[in-house]
Amino acid sequence: HVQLVESGGGSVQAGGSLRLSCAASGGGLSVLAMGWFRQAPGMEREFVARVSRSGYTKQYSELVEDRFAVSKDNTKDMVYLQMDNLKSEDTAVYYCAADRVRVYGGDKESDYEFWGQGTQVTVSS
Repeated sequence: HVQLVESGGGSVQAGGSLRLSCAASGGGLSVLAMGWFRQAPGMEREFVARVSRSGYTKQYSELVEDRFAVSKDNTKDMVYLQMDNLKSEDTAVYYCAADRVRVYGGDKESDYEFWGQGTQVTVSS
């Protein structure tokens, strides 16, 4: 059973940066594709980024692709989401998720079996 714990959220002004971390345990990260999702108040959870098992293949939502960067360290069982040039519309709870089935992960919630508890990101304008 994979357990995921996010950290690194907080409050920042527009234009600032945050780095989210996701610690995985209960199964080697090298056999997991990982995704980041977010959910703003009153909105459905949406895809942000994903990274393949190897860490080499990545995909981003069009909303963040020029500002966010996902990375994966299989030796440390850690996944990261570097968020730069943050905007007020990035305010949300951010979740990491693990996919044991697909090599490259997916962009749908249903593609992921395990989820973290989320970390709040608040961007003030």
